[in-house]
Amino acid sequence: MNVLERIVAGTREDVRRRRAEIPMSALESALARRGDDRPFSEALTLPGVSVIAEHKRRSPSAGEIREGATVGEVVLAYERGGAAALSILTEGKHFGGSLDDLREARAASALPILRKDFIVDPYQLYESAAAGADAILLIVAALESRALVELHAEARALDLDVLVEVHDEEELECALEILDADVIGINNRDLADFSVDIERTFELLADIPAGKTVVSESGFHAREQLDALERVGVDGVLIGESLMRASDPESALRALTGADDTDGLSL
Repeated sequence: MNVLERIVAGTREDVRRRRAEIPMSALESALARRGDDRPFSEALTLPGVSVIAEHKRRSPSAGEIREGATVGEVVLAYERGGAAALSILTEGKHFGGSLDDLREARAASALPILRKDFIVDPYQLYESAAAGADAILLIVAALESRALVELHAEARALDLDVLVEVHDEEELECALEILDADVIGINNRDLADFSVDIERTFELLADIPAGKTVVSESGFHAREQLDALERVGVDGVLIGESLMRASDPESALRALTGADDTDGLSL
C-alpha cells in the first residue's frame, strides 16, 4: 500500500469508530444550528490569485511543523495577512488535526473554511457541515467513480462547496466528465510518494475549460510563483507548510499576497 492507500484505509476505520460514538441523527440535528453562510467558491473569484491559507500541524513527509501556537492565533494571522479562505487539516493519525481545530478556526475567523481531509463516507460530510465547514475536499485518487459522484452530490445538497482534487490527466478527465466539477484543485504533490512538482499545474491547466475555478496546491513559498500562476489564469493557491513554518505567518502571507505592496520576497 502507498501512503494514500494507508491513509484512506485508516480513515475508513476512524469513520466507523466515530459513527458508533456519534450517530448520524445527532449530526443531522446539529445542522439546524449551523452558523452563517460563508461561500468558499466565491472567495476564489476575486481579482488576482486568492490564497487559501492552511493550518496543518504535521505531515508524513515533513513531521511536526509548528508547535506552541493555537489554531485561533494562526488563522487570525492569516486573516490579517490577506487570506481569502482557510484550509483546516483535520486528519488525525498522519497530520495531527481534528474537527476541534476546525471549530476553533470557525470561532476565531470570519473567513470561509475548507475541511481538508480524506473524505470517503457521507458521514464525514455531515460532520463537516455540523463543525462549521463551508467546503470539503474530494480527492479523485482516493475514490471510486460512483463514490465520487455520490459524495459530490451529497455535499452540494448540504450546501457545502467542493474542491475536487486531481494530480494527473486521467483524474482531471474524471473530474470534468463525470462530475463537471466547478472548482478544481491541481495538487502538485503526488500522494503516493509525497514528491512535489509545481510544473504539474501548468501542464494540466491547458486541459481545463474556461469558466472553471482552478486552485493550485502544494509547493509554493514565494511571490514570484504566485505571479506566474496569475499570468496563466489560476484563480487560487493553497499554501500551508511555508506559512506554518514562518516565524510571523501574517507577514509571510502579506509578502506573498502583496498586501503591503512589497516586492516579491522568498520566505
